[in-house]
Amino acid sequence: MGVFLLIVALVLFIVADLIIRAILKKSEEKKMRRLRQQALETNLKLDFSHEAKTLKRVEVPNPKARILAVDDEEIILDSFRKILVMAGYSVDTVESGKEALALIQKRHYDFVFTDLKMPEMDGIEVCKAVKHLRPDIDVIIITGYATVESAVETMKYGAMDYVQKPFTEDELVAMVEKFLIQRQERIKKQLKSRVHITHVGEPEVKDTVEFYIPGGVFISPWHTWAALTEGGEAHVGIDDFANKLIGKIDAIEAPTPGMEVKQGQLLFNVRIGQRSIPFRSPISGRVLKINGPVVESPDRLEITAYEDNWICMIDAERLEEDLKNLKIGQQAVKFFEEELERLQGYIKKSVKSTIDEKHVPADGKVYIGELQALKDKDFNAIVHDFFEKE
Repeated sequence: MGVFLLIVALVLFIVADLIIRAILKKSEEKKMRRLRQQALETNLKLDFSHEAKTLKRVEVPNPKARILAVDDEEIILDSFRKILVMAGYSVDTVESGKEALALIQKRHYDFVFTDLKMPEMDGIEVCKAVKHLRPDIDVIIITGYATVESAVETMKYGAMDYVQKPFTEDELVAMVEKFLIQRQERIKKQLKSRVHITHVGEPEVKDTVEFYIPGGVFISPWHTWAALTEGGEAHVGIDDFANKLIGKIDAIEAPTPGMEVKQGQLLFNVRIGQRSIPFRSPISGRVLKINGPVVESPDRLEITAYEDNWICMIDAERLEEDLKNLKIGQQAVKFFEEELERLQGYIKKSVKSTIDEKHVPADGKVYIGELQALKDKDFNAIVHDFFEKE
């Protein structure tokens, strides 16, 4: 009986806690809506014409994102502003593309929403100019049914997506929420130019996407690594640059134990979909062992490309000579930095479209799994230039 009463009391406590939390959450939501309504009523009375002739601005506490909307129809902007401010966004609105371009050079925005059909400067021109001046800003095209095809065309110039008029309040809020999630995911996956040296066995930092090189690990020009064991053998795998550039690996075609290999010769292949990437050996010697768990489950490399996630073990035969062509410590860091800069240069200059036409790297930035998004021409060029170089 005592146990039963204890269970009942526990259940009542949990239910009461959930009810209190729900009440507090609802109360907080009402408070935020009040604050946003006050901001909407107050800020619209302020004069921002010194920044832009038609500028109307509403800033809310802790905005989800900062949005600049451009449309030559004031009624559309009024509706747009009211809906998104109440949803928790800070919103600036102007009635011309020229005003918008002046503002993005003075203030920070996460998104620019621009109408496609406008006099003087249309949405395509606004999109091109924004991506040129501020490639970090995401551009969304506002369009009617008759111009959807033209809106899709703007994605070639770097637009993130489009919103089709007319839209309901709920539809607009849902679409902007989707765009915000896409932006946050992209930023989260963006590869940084910072490279860190870590100690072997030390877990990698996961809150930012950066490159890591464990202390004591040798990096080859072909983006394979070698770590020496006490017995004189070497564990070999793909480095963090290659691992993050590739993203999810579908299969590893491992070498055969007993195989003899020289430094710079093909050692194993990594497969993504129907495409294969060759990796060259960082050292010369005989393959002693294959790391079965990694070959059978390549997903392990998503945790780290180093430590226990080596691909094969080699009996190093010409170590003293081979080490002259490998990099360690700060030399390896510098090598990674130079490689990323070179890769960003190629992406910005040569990649005009991707497999998913919505995601064109107009800003030249590089992301996790970048290789998988590239068409065959660019995929083959990068593989040849970074992993097969002589």
